[in-house]
Amino acid sequence: MTAELVRGQNHPLSQARLEIRVSAGTPIVAAAALGDEQGRIHGVEWVAHPGAPTLPGLEVSRQAAADHRLAVDLDAMPEAVHRVSVLLALPTGVGGPTSFGAVPAPFVAVTGLDGAEVASYTVAGLESESAVVALELYRRQGAWKVRAIGQGYAGGLADLLNDQGLAQAHQLAGGINDAVAQGVARSIPAPPRPDGDRSRQAAAPAVGPDQSGQAQQGTSGATAPQPTSPYGNQTPGQPTPPPNSPYGTTDPTQPSAPTSGGPIDYSHPRRQNAAPPPPPPTAPPAQPGQPAQPVAGDATGWSMEERLYNQVWGMFEDLARTTAAYRSAVDFAESRMEKELDQVLSDPRSRIGGQGDAAREAAQAKHSQLVNQARATLDRDLAQLSAESQVVEPALPPAYARWDNPVWHGYRVPMEIPMALRLGELHLPESAELRIPMLVRLPLERGLWIDSGRSSLDGSFHDSHDLSRLAMETAVAHAARLLAVYPAGEFTVHVIDPAGSGAQALAPLVQTGVLAAPPAVGAAGVADVLARLTQRVDLVQMALRAGAPDSLPPGFDTSQQLLIVNDFPHGFDDRAVNQLRYLADEGPAVGVHLMMVADREEAAGYGPLLDPLWRALLRLTPVADDHLADPWVGHAWTYEPSLVPPGSQVLQQVLTQVAAARAKHW
Repeated sequence: MTAELVRGQNHPLSQARLEIRVSAGTPIVAAAALGDEQGRIHGVEWVAHPGAPTLPGLEVSRQAAADHRLAVDLDAMPEAVHRVSVLLALPTGVGGPTSFGAVPAPFVAVTGLDGAEVASYTVAGLESESAVVALELYRRQGAWKVRAIGQGYAGGLADLLNDQGLAQAHQLAGGINDAVAQGVARSIPAPPRPDGDRSRQAAAPAVGPDQSGQAQQGTSGATAPQPTSPYGNQTPGQPTPPPNSPYGTTDPTQPSAPTSGGPIDYSHPRRQNAAPPPPPPTAPPAQPGQPAQPVAGDATGWSMEERLYNQVWGMFEDLARTTAAYRSAVDFAESRMEKELDQVLSDPRSRIGGQGDAAREAAQAKHSQLVNQARATLDRDLAQLSAESQVVEPALPPAYARWDNPVWHGYRVPMEIPMALRLGELHLPESAELRIPMLVRLPLERGLWIDSGRSSLDGSFHDSHDLSRLAMETAVAHAARLLAVYPAGEFTVHVIDPAGSGAQALAPLVQTGVLAAPPAVGAAGVADVLARLTQRVDLVQMALRAGAPDSLPPGFDTSQQLLIVNDFPHGFDDRAVNQLRYLADEGPAVGVHLMMVADREEAAGYGPLLDPLWRALLRLTPVADDHLADPWVGHAWTYEPSLVPPGSQVLQQVLTQVAAARAKHW
């Protein structure tokens, strides 16, 4: 939970590697100063600033910007350093504001590397000051804390640095201002607000609970004998020769933070956290009267991956808003026509001599004109978005790309975890051909539920076994993508398949040897896997609460864990059900994630006991279904899962590489 600090308040830091995010409504300079126990700066080499942006354990931005990310590694700080002060200043000599009283109050947040806020502080109450010590990280008795300072200086950086004991304060302040002035042409403006033409904020999709007219769906003592496993006696982690076989919902009204997490940004408008981008790609000059040519990666972000992520969600927002405008215009045209017709019919004189027919024709003509104008505007926007999609889709990295994207043919096991993962595609009925990738932030903030029920589908699946098989294939495709985008050894998958009904769909995972162990079958297998994962959650929680994450047992697997559960609630007793609920609620925060393949109706015997389980999971479907909602206008988006094309061997090829990298890692 984020600690929102006030001036003078402190908060403990449990992590050594941090980001300090700064947001302001105008370009500002961000710097950081290292200090001793008394807070004094020993020399210019103790200050990180745009002219000298890196110090041991510290890196700041190289230019003035409306948003900054400062990287801090407290473990890398020299022993003589006891304080790290975050300094903010308005650039001088560039024609901008000269005091913080004329700009929005800067917002500063200390976050972990996963983006989760630890503490935040809004530097309010500034007037004539042009420089401020926003906050400081300080070491006390071997532990680090953060304190909100908010000390402003009307004399700018020179007075601030002089007050901290730096003898060369005026020379250094002049050097910083010169470095900023030289790069002012590259300064980044404030990010666009939601009421602009394009809101390119870093966001994850917001997903509402299922409201298709049904309630949402979502233990150990097993003494039964262990059944024969349909998967054979596979040795964990040992790949076997690949076979010759080839390789979901929207609540229209209730947005919630997904997945995602990011996530859609519901925070105060000044608390933007989009990163300043490198110089964006240059688009070809547009012809007079023609829209600008789209460019892949034209959004904000430190890297191309982050820019593409922000661009995709910018397209999602644009499509949501332009469709909402069209629907609103159509509704207005219809209500206006109905009103005019009511007025005509309410006057008896209009029924004489054909006046009523003329009025009806006039009302219908106005209605058609308004609708046609709205449709023309929508078509123009859709054409622009379609052109952008055609440029962006081929440029997506594997984590964001469809399975048929050629980028998978050059796949290599990554060295770093990506920002997000593609779980499918979204589209609206007005633009069925325009598909927007559905990206969720990593690590997952919610478990996934692949709904194998028929209640909300179109009835094309008359055989429940076919639908269950497709649901399991969808889960395998999602799990394979998660394995593919994590570095070797950073993601572990467990499977519970009590009756062995998912053996065919699970074959790619089993035969390539990417699973931690063969799928657990029977009640005893269910109990064993759940007991180990719940114990893992308990151990990590205790270590984190004690502030001693390094105290975990030797050989403890620190990778992210995914549990795939098929055919729930078959093989689950009351104890196992409670353990599953516990994993869904507590697991994501400590790296244990749940993927359920289940039909809610089959678990109806538990009644409302399982309602919290279904609500804790992000519902997806194995076939196209309208069940996801955006947070702006509440459109019911059609979701389609990201599946491997029929006959493609890409899944087998990717998992074979993952298995080989996993074997080398262990």
